[in-house]
Amino acid sequence: MSSIREMPDAAPAGSAPYDLLVVGGGINGCGIARDAAGRGARVLLVEQHDLASHTSSASTKLIHGGLRYLEYYEFRLVREALIERERLLRIAPHIIWPMRFVLPHSKLVRPAWLLRAGLFLYDHLCPRMSLPKTRALNFRKDPTGRPLKDDYTRGFAYSDGWVQDSRLVALNAMDAAAHGAEIRTRTKLVNAKRRADIWEATIENSDTGSTRTVRAKAIVNAAGPWVAELLQDKVHVVSRNKVRLVKGSHIVVPKMFEGTQAYILQNPDKRIVFAIPYEGRFTLIGTTDVAWEQDAGHVEISPEEVTYLCDSVNRYFKSAITADDVVWTYAGVRPLYDDNSGSASAVTRDYVLDVDASAAPILSVFGGKITTFRKLAEHALEKLAPHLPVLNKPEWTADKPLPGGDFDGRQFKALVDRLQNHAPHLDPRTTYRLARNYGTRAFDIATKTIEEMGEDFGAGLKQREVDYLIDNEWARSAEDILWRRSKLGLFVSKEDATRIQDYIARRNVPSLSAQTKQDLEWRQNVA
Repeated sequence: MSSIREMPDAAPAGSAPYDLLVVGGGINGCGIARDAAGRGARVLLVEQHDLASHTSSASTKLIHGGLRYLEYYEFRLVREALIERERLLRIAPHIIWPMRFVLPHSKLVRPAWLLRAGLFLYDHLCPRMSLPKTRALNFRKDPTGRPLKDDYTRGFAYSDGWVQDSRLVALNAMDAAAHGAEIRTRTKLVNAKRRADIWEATIENSDTGSTRTVRAKAIVNAAGPWVAELLQDKVHVVSRNKVRLVKGSHIVVPKMFEGTQAYILQNPDKRIVFAIPYEGRFTLIGTTDVAWEQDAGHVEISPEEVTYLCDSVNRYFKSAITADDVVWTYAGVRPLYDDNSGSASAVTRDYVLDVDASAAPILSVFGGKITTFRKLAEHALEKLAPHLPVLNKPEWTADKPLPGGDFDGRQFKALVDRLQNHAPHLDPRTTYRLARNYGTRAFDIATKTIEEMGEDFGAGLKQREVDYLIDNEWARSAEDILWRRSKLGLFVSKEDATRIQDYIARRNVPSLSAQTKQDLEWRQNVA
């Protein structure tokens, strides 16, 4: 297995500047770093916490065009997202796969003809769509109607995609590193001084407090919820664009229905809520749209949001849920481009790329959604290319598989069978999980004998996998491993989580700062 090399805190005197300093280890930052490094640029990415530790791990985990955005006439965004859905299904078939969505018709919200027209448009905005198209459902006959109340007699089924969101971020970072990018987590930008053709930036290791001065020809501000703060306080650049923070919260409850389909539920307020099969034993329900003006780093669901989500599914499903059924919640802040819309739900999910090239250039990312990250990265480099000739290379990410994704998604079962034959001691659930998380890279983890897998940390997580995540995916804590690189936090006890953290310490992974430990404790209490 390859491993991540720890980089020195101080750059050698007179060393060549980076072409790009990317600030932010979410999906947009890692996507841009990957694309730029693959074109030959010298890239440094810094992330103040862990990869995908905020917005990018708090999504509804869908690769979709955004059916409801058609109501706001966002046809370009929906078309781009649907085209990207097809590409992402090809380049990351292990962590992204098709899912059917059942849309019950409610007489209280939108008429059936409007739903049918919107779904027809949704199917045809994407050229060469590979997924099954929309079909009408009679819930008296179709098994997908069994969990629903008798009031709902008809509806529609359409296709979209599911993604392991935080793993998508990690895989982009891995591929960026494979192309020469330097990825530094737990590292924040302290400040940056702008010259005519160079940035001089001070970055700080959040755990050790050590600082390093680096030079870069351009900065990419992909700081998500902190994009405006970085411009104002760290680099002192005035922007005409603004960010609008909107909190989205989710709940997880025990499995509510059988089958692999998800449900998209219309509410009287015209918002929609998804109910999605989750990790085999649960149902994921979300999301909300609530304006957020507090600390973007500490976000949690409110009791009112829990009630809203429970009411949303209880309106449709025979089996009612309450707050007492909730086994886990998560919430994140979406940094949307402020288009002056009245309600949080109506704010555009499109992105705006703002370039200031009055001196050394800086590009800031406002808005965006996980589905369009790859195209956003291409557009970002297109805007920077006039100032950075190294970026004037052909686009390359549309067809290049992400790590572990070098197989035909239609052959996933064959991959699982091959992995099971390779490591027959694994139980089927663990074999499936490894294939889903790592694709062909699972063979770097699974060994022929159980003894080689090392210590057992519970729920099928073994020392060999923990080592892989430390050495290849920048995992530094039990929380990184259990809640972002996997979702085993739902299955592992607190005692096992402590054993994982102790093992990481024994591995001599750099110790976490008091602030990082405090953040981890806060997140674990919320979980």
